[in-house]
Amino acid sequence: MPGMVAFGRRWGIASDDLVFPGSFELFVRVLWWIGTLALYTLHEGKFDCSGGRVLHSYLVVLLILLAFIILSLCAIVYVSAQGTITNPGPRRSIPVLVYVRAMLYVPELIWAILGAIWVSDDSQGCQPAEVGAVIAAVVASWILLLSTGVGVLFVFDPLGSTHPGPQSQELLGVRDLESSQGSQLLSTARSVAVRVWESRLRLLCCCLPRDESHRAAFSSIAQLVSGFFSDTDLVPSDIAAGLALLHQEQDKMEQCRDPDEALSHSPSSPIAEDLEAELEKATHCMQFAVAAYGWPMYVYSNPLTGACRLMCLRGRTTNLYLYDIVGGDNMGCHFSSVLHSTGLQYRDFIYVSFHNQIYEIPFFVALDHKRAAVLVAIRGTLSLRDLLTDLSADCENLPVEGVSGACYAHKGMSQAASYICKKLLNDGILNQAFTIAPEYKLVITGHSLGGGTASLLAILLRSSFPTLQCYAFSPPGGLMSKALADFSKEFVVSVVLGKDLVPRLSYPNMEDLKRRILQMVSNCNKPKYRILLQGCWYELFGGEPDDFPTEMDNRRKEELNQPLLGEESLLIRSSSSYQGLASEESPVHGSHLPLYLPGRILHITEDGPARSCSKTVSYGVEWSSETVFRSVLISPRMMADHMPDAVLLSLRSLTQDRPFNLCPSSLSNSHLNVI
Repeated sequence: MPGMVAFGRRWGIASDDLVFPGSFELFVRVLWWIGTLALYTLHEGKFDCSGGRVLHSYLVVLLILLAFIILSLCAIVYVSAQGTITNPGPRRSIPVLVYVRAMLYVPELIWAILGAIWVSDDSQGCQPAEVGAVIAAVVASWILLLSTGVGVLFVFDPLGSTHPGPQSQELLGVRDLESSQGSQLLSTARSVAVRVWESRLRLLCCCLPRDESHRAAFSSIAQLVSGFFSDTDLVPSDIAAGLALLHQEQDKMEQCRDPDEALSHSPSSPIAEDLEAELEKATHCMQFAVAAYGWPMYVYSNPLTGACRLMCLRGRTTNLYLYDIVGGDNMGCHFSSVLHSTGLQYRDFIYVSFHNQIYEIPFFVALDHKRAAVLVAIRGTLSLRDLLTDLSADCENLPVEGVSGACYAHKGMSQAASYICKKLLNDGILNQAFTIAPEYKLVITGHSLGGGTASLLAILLRSSFPTLQCYAFSPPGGLMSKALADFSKEFVVSVVLGKDLVPRLSYPNMEDLKRRILQMVSNCNKPKYRILLQGCWYELFGGEPDDFPTEMDNRRKEELNQPLLGEESLLIRSSSSYQGLASEESPVHGSHLPLYLPGRILHITEDGPARSCSKTVSYGVEWSSETVFRSVLISPRMMADHMPDAVLLSLRSLTQDRPFNLCPSSLSNSHLNVI
């Protein structure tokens, strides 16, 4: 931090990022030099084949060339390891060393070509070992040259030009300009960044159609992503180092927390009986939420027998149901897995749709005779189209009759909920279901994207079905306004497992995470390579979190209000991320509207060490508050806890094995369920 400036542009790599790639290349070059020296020593004076004189000259020059490359790599690795992330002064000579190393690629390329010519023309009569050694040297040269080319493309920053021009002058440092001129250039720079991100999204999703809805989604996502990174000068390794530091800092705070500390939140239903009943219902509904994923989740959960079971079941039922399914389940595997996962019969399904487009996600409607419910299960993220729906995170108005206050929600999920709502009502799907079972009640469920969509769908249908219930598993944190979240507490229950990342994902939370990362890397006085090495060790093997000393303890806090600049940078002096550094308790959320989790929240936590080798897992559960999910927790479990099979396993362990730990705010943290 900031990105290295070389060859007239800024790159997506910092001057302290060359330690690991330089060390790896240095290791390869040293082995190569030793092997070449051994070959030359063993055959000195014995190059008596037709091309022996050329071979002798080739090896001598190759040894000298490799020696210069090794020396340049040693210098690069040593200098790159100096200083700290925000103190690049000791590394100011890195661009010069990079230029020297780049110049050495020219003779290496020439010598690789000459070696290839010698092998093809002058190697007749030479010993196989000699020819093989030259071939190995030529192949190694080309591999390293191609790897370098790929690496250059990987760290190339399309927005990194430092030369003024019609499209690049906005990328100059604007911190020294007058405010009006700086604002204008910043606006132009952001528009360029949006176009770059749109191009990246189109390339990533090249297999998707280029209709108006996809173009609008690309534009919305590009504006969101480019806006989030526009006021920082972080490279990916800076973010990785900041996350490693933040994880250890959070673990230290968790270790210092009093285990008997009373919970500060006051949930609406702190009664143990209510919690137990909701757990039973949630466990039952989660089976349908998992089933909505179709055969991929079924095979993932049953890796050894899942495929065989699906084939057997598909063979018996294919002719019965294929004509009724919307959206194309040509092989019959999706519906076969749904039947097997839910235990329902074919006649229990009212409507099944695997149709999948942006803002249009698969779902099914079935009669759940065990719970006397018409159950709507909505699938979570399983395709690029679903991912685009997830990332369409702008706020969209969602007016609801009888709700006072601002009513808005996540755009992608709001449109998905509207799509399903129209299908259910306009196509008479729910009328058909309640004609068959008029005494049943409506239950809506889903996981992740499906959970967020299910919550919004429940809000849309609440006026028509006052007794409906919704169980949303691992819904996204940035889902709905405060007014809608409070309104949904009457009929929506959200279930969150452990340190799941998704329920903590919202733009304010991500801004807070960015601020904390900046704070950690600004305060740490260790070089980045040491932070990353220790961070990897800590993630893999655990241990005690390191108490990283800081070089800024004695500085005035107000100095943190300005970016820490050590090289030419694109940082803006008025960056909200840096303004928030001075205060631990006052994150800046910018102009983005706050969004919240839906309904009442059941939080399932794992008791005991996170890296315990024991197969026994203990779970506790409590009614929680949305305030608990206002910051992102860094953990190896942050993605694993989001997986639907992990959520279902924890719910089953809590309900099938007694006694289990009920931890509402009025109860103690004891008698955890052990499985």
